[in-house]
Amino acid sequence: MAKLAIHAERGASEGSRFPAHRIDGLAGTSFKHQHLTSILEDEASNRGFFEVHAENYMGEGGPPHAALTRIRQDYPVSLHGVCMSIGGPQPLDKAHLGRFARLIERYEPALVSEHLAWSTHDTTYYNDLLPLPYTEATLQRVADHLDEVQETIRRPILLENPSTYVLFRESTMSETAFIRELVRRTGCGLLLDVNNVFVSATNHGFSALEYLADYPVEHVGEIHLAGHAEQEDDEGDLLLIDSHDAPVADPVWTLFDIVISRCGPIPTLVEWDSAIPDWPVLKAEAMAAQAILDRHAGAFLREKSHARR
Repeated sequence: MAKLAIHAERGASEGSRFPAHRIDGLAGTSFKHQHLTSILEDEASNRGFFEVHAENYMGEGGPPHAALTRIRQDYPVSLHGVCMSIGGPQPLDKAHLGRFARLIERYEPALVSEHLAWSTHDTTYYNDLLPLPYTEATLQRVADHLDEVQETIRRPILLENPSTYVLFRESTMSETAFIRELVRRTGCGLLLDVNNVFVSATNHGFSALEYLADYPVEHVGEIHLAGHAEQEDDEGDLLLIDSHDAPVADPVWTLFDIVISRCGPIPTLVEWDSAIPDWPVLKAEAMAAQAILDRHAGAFLREKSHARR
């Protein structure tokens, strides 16, 4: 397919049902219904954006849509899919893809994303984002699926790098090379999950900094941050789980700071999906991310100003 331009929404399109909102350079959080009242009462919380999982809104109505419609009046929204199974061996579920497309039309999200993973086999749906072997056959299949998704939703999609716990002997390329080639073939954008990088690097014993140095950051349209859990594997070694149930860890903040220093203030989302805290706790995480974005935004503006002289 023809490559589609990746951009953060700067305002509502003509005929939009929603007010214009900017998202570039902003930090946001996962939207949880129990926080709705606190968000609406918090006048100081109106700078960021919110992200929702698409599958939670695939019914036609009810309280979930009422809450999201209300939040969408005041804030930009990012739509994050978790069950498309873009990496799966079977054709995409056209009914699911159709519902996904209708959600995009309904809420006009600033950003749309999915995972480099699979979660479906025949008629079985797994509650996991399962890893892929990085081979030419897998590459072609994922590229075909990305083309189908983007043609259906009529806009680019951001693809998220996975957190992994196993590697495949048959892989013939690195994860970063695989992702770079997907971008080249399909014109998709990228969602860089910094916590996933740290989790995978720790689990497999590679350098997170070297991974990021090889990652095509020029195509990143959104960044994710999240907390993780520490466990032990069968041999007693440290095993990190991308659990989304805790504050962002210090090493992940450090990696995020490095990424933003290289790329500038990319829209950043703090995920928290389990053991959900009160709104002030989640808001504080987003504010910490915003402080880093703002600090580097100033440096990038100074560099641009100097370059024009």
